[in-house]
Amino acid sequence: MKERLLFIINEMLEENDQERIKSWDESIKLRDDLNMDSLMLAELTVRIEDEFDIDIFEDGIVQTINEILLKIEGK
Repeated sequence: MKERLLFIINEMLEENDQERIKSWDESIKLRDDLNMDSLMLAELTVRIEDEFDIDIFEDGIVQTINEILLKIEGK
């Protein structure tokens, strides 16, 4: 799951002319570190829902890629 999530995020970053994440770091913040705006976060939600059948923002805002992974894993 972690590899697939990283692929989705990197794909989005490339599409927005941003640098890819080279290695997994649980503390990477979506807005602060990856410069994701609300439009990118909405697109990320759709892609993750399509891939993993889960709405990562259903229970509130997620801030880090680790929080996304925990939601995907059901924790």
